[in-house]
Amino acid sequence: MNVAEHVDLAVSRIAAAIGEPARARMLLCLVDGHARTSTELATVAEVSPSTASVHLNRLKTERLVKVFVQGKHRYYSLEGPNVASALEGLSVVAGGVLQKFVPNTPSGLRAARTCYDHMAGTLGVSLLDRFQALRWMSSDPAGADKMYSLTRDGRKAFQGLGIDLEASGALRRRFTYPCLDWSERRPHMGGALGAALLGVALKRRWVIQELDSRALGVTSLGRREMLARFGLQVAV
Repeated sequence: MNVAEHVDLAVSRIAAAIGEPARARMLLCLVDGHARTSTELATVAEVSPSTASVHLNRLKTERLVKVFVQGKHRYYSLEGPNVASALEGLSVVAGGVLQKFVPNTPSGLRAARTCYDHMAGTLGVSLLDRFQALRWMSSDPAGADKMYSLTRDGRKAFQGLGIDLEASGALRRRFTYPCLDWSERRPHMGGALGAALLGVALKRRWVIQELDSRALGVTSLGRREMLARFGLQVAV
């Protein structure tokens, strides 16, 4: 089989996978970058949970979606930006308008909260986005451990915050990894480094823990510091 024939067959398989209406609805639902459970995708596709499972397996086989396991839950998202671009192109040709993800989490918890011992919500997700945009962190999408690594600039930046990276790395837990945010459906930073960052934010009063709640309040000092240090404009 020559290269052209191989590509033709691959395109045909992918087109067939996308072409089934239920699978197309699932994929278009995931273009916004937010992960969803198979139950949610079954509702979107208007099929039974068992049928949704079959469809999702087909999409995984064609490498159109990937699954993220967190606790007892399995969340599905697009395999990567190339898949999203292809789907957006098809939606333009079709003349459709993609629906946006609208979380139903209470606004206070959605904005900023703790997830065990690290920051979550819009704030936590935005911080991880900034750390990756600044190239302080990198990840191997094919890695089995799904952990992040700090770059040289990242190590310097986090040490500049007063975080003891050696001590954090020596703890009997993962150093840092993507923890899927249940309101944003995108990852925030979990692990020992995430816990250390929350500790710094609390100590320096960038954020304040609300009584009897996981909600965090971002102080005016915190807004100034996060803008100056990370280039992050915090709206909460």
